[in-house]
Amino acid sequence: MMVIGTFRPTNQGGWEGSIETLSIDRKVRLVPNDNRRSDRAPHFIVLRGWSRVGEAWRARTREEAPREFLRVELDDPAWPAPLKVALFPDADGAKAEMVWRRPPREPRSSKLQTETAAIGAEDGEA
Repeated sequence: MMVIGTFRPTNQGGWEGSIETLSIDRKVRLVPNDNRRSDRAPHFIVLRGWSRVGEAWRARTREEAPREFLRVELDDPAWPAPLKVALFPDADGAKAEMVWRRPPREPRSSKLQTETAAIGAEDGEA
């Protein structure tokens, strides 16, 4: 996993900090979502200035001693897909690190089979 951001808690119960990678250098805030209308609604809204750029949900690791963290999804129209990251607070909650892990690559043989099936479907094969 790669640390791509550092955050500190806010007085309003959220987090603020910076995301820094080779192509991203932005300050963002995670603001509590006071309008959750269902259990699936995000716990936090991610803002850059006043623009909504993502959402975050509370989660727990599956380790023997589970850790609380936020599952964060950031999005931008210029990106091909949302960026999925996690925000892990330290033990005393005084700071948190945003981490990212590259998704596993699809095995080449599976990708080739998918492409072949798609081509066959275009040619009228089922």
